[in-house]
Amino acid sequence: MRFSKLLSALALIGILAAGVAAYLFSVVQATQPPLFNPPTNPYARGIYAEGIVESTQASGKNINVYPEVPGTVKQILVTEGQLVHRGMPLLLIDDSVQRAATEQLRWQARATLSLLEELKAEPRKENLDVAQAQVEATEAALKTAGDTLAKQQVSYEMDPKSVSKDALDNARNAAAVAKANLAVTKKQYNLTKVGAWIYDIRNQESQYNALLKSYQSSSALLSKYTLRAPGDGIILSINTTVGSYISSQGAYDAYTQGSDPVLVLGTPQTSLDVRCYVDEILVPRLPPASEMKAQMSIRGSNVKIPLEFVRIQPYVTPKIELSDQRMERVDVRVLPVIFRFDKPKDVNLYAGELVDVYISE
Repeated sequence: MRFSKLLSALALIGILAAGVAAYLFSVVQATQPPLFNPPTNPYARGIYAEGIVESTQASGKNINVYPEVPGTVKQILVTEGQLVHRGMPLLLIDDSVQRAATEQLRWQARATLSLLEELKAEPRKENLDVAQAQVEATEAALKTAGDTLAKQQVSYEMDPKSVSKDALDNARNAAAVAKANLAVTKKQYNLTKVGAWIYDIRNQESQYNALLKSYQSSSALLSKYTLRAPGDGIILSINTTVGSYISSQGAYDAYTQGSDPVLVLGTPQTSLDVRCYVDEILVPRLPPASEMKAQMSIRGSNVKIPLEFVRIQPYVTPKIELSDQRMERVDVRVLPVIFRFDKPKDVNLYAGELVDVYISE
């Protein structure tokens, strides 16, 4: 009896639950409005193009900064979003080896310059005084030898037995040697007096100039270890860190497994450019430059901004600019068209964003 009552109770509960579920599922939920509308063509006849926002430059592109020398990043002196001026240091590369080589060349150049100045300063007074004293000493020795010879000759003429033939010959030889020594010391004096040989000076000048040029070249290379701003602008991106290795190819990106520019500079973003890539099959439909009108839609929003035509880059290229991966296989070729717009104050928009652009035919 109790079991049948229990079954009846469970059946009633099941019927009630089914009724409630049927009611809940039968209620029609109101459709949620979309957060933003998809981009639409505002023109009766319009050409769609994918665009990328860039800072305003003479070339229509951001400035990619690469070092001219490879090395390890020692210090980063700027931050993203910072305003910089032309010539301002941005990044330091470890220059310890190059600095030591430059210092070595500097001291070698100084040593050769000192020797060159020494040659040009000749004759040195002290050397000239020594040469003069040597002349005077040899003159005195010649006089002594001459007097001795004269006395022995007089004695020999008076009495041949008073002086031996051998002693007389020795006196004559001593006088001749003294005369020759005097001639040598006079020539040495004259040589000292005229100073360094012109060919020695020229040779030393050549050595100094060669080392000076090497030092200047090494100093110029040393300055390349400080990466400086090529112009006024804003740091848009820093793609390296302290301790990382960089080269003229840029900095290695572990995500894309490619190379990125070490830094990217742009202009102050009161106005921005949009580089649109028009598919080559749509290029014949482009209107003349004087009639060019376009509108940009910012993805993820309902914001639409009219664009001002700047110019066409008259060269059709493979469509690799959006990913910047040179190893990418691309079969589509596009024509770059550059537009400009004033950045709205209440819209978050940055260089590098992809946007949708419609160009009126």
